[in-house]
Amino acid sequence: MPVPSAIDHHATGYSLAHAYCLAQLADLAYKTEPVIEEMAEQWGFDRVRHHRTRFTPPFPLQDTQAFTMASDRMIITAFRGTEPAQIRDWLSDATTPPWPGPAKTGYVHHGFGEALQSVYPDVQDTLAEFRTNGQSVWLTGHSLGGALAMLAGARLHLEAPKLTADGIYTYGQPRTCDRLLAAACNEGLAKRIHRFVNNNDIVPQLPPEPAYTHVDTLRYIDASRKVRESMTLLAGLTDRAKGLTADPFAPAGDGVRDHSILKYIAALKSNLS
Repeated sequence: MPVPSAIDHHATGYSLAHAYCLAQLADLAYKTEPVIEEMAEQWGFDRVRHHRTRFTPPFPLQDTQAFTMASDRMIITAFRGTEPAQIRDWLSDATTPPWPGPAKTGYVHHGFGEALQSVYPDVQDTLAEFRTNGQSVWLTGHSLGGALAMLAGARLHLEAPKLTADGIYTYGQPRTCDRLLAAACNEGLAKRIHRFVNNNDIVPQLPPEPAYTHVDTLRYIDASRKVRESMTLLAGLTDRAKGLTADPFAPAGDGVRDHSILKYIAALKSNLS
């Protein structure tokens, strides 16, 4: 696995360069623990801790995983995602009641709440232990990992504000919560959450509205791989149609292809050049 671009351990606020690096870390969350540790060292992080689910079958996501790595200037937690087909199957069960939101604020999809709870206590304890020098805190994840990163950020902000993340970067995350919790995140984390959606990626369209929604911040990657911070409804529909016709041999597969974390990484890299 090649060494990604150097990460700026002094980063503050939003930048495309930082988004590119954190997308690569979201991809790293899919790798084995030895690979994660090797890459963390090459990125300049001297502490790594792995987080694994505390639940056992029949918990539907018994392989929920994340890792936290720290340097003297920065701490990053990356959550592992899952495949689009698995998310569709998992979200199709509408019989389970919603999971209470952090600090009793709104609610989240039961599966997301349960998956996060399986690793969150260890994540919070690790952040508190590693943060010995006032380091910046960053959360990232792709797909399900993006949902968990967003909800972990909400929990930290509402329940452990001293550990509020400096930035939460998600890629292809599904809808996570109701409007009440989304509003609380829009107010308290407005300039810290950065939600990337690649053209026709199907996963951000799940689960269906109006029960669940997204936070306001959206950084949309269009069919030409350009990152846009705003786009009208009509322009968005036109661009998605353009993406659907990009592959005349398999137009219906565009929503799954656009979900790949490698597509996100490639698009972000092209915006830096």
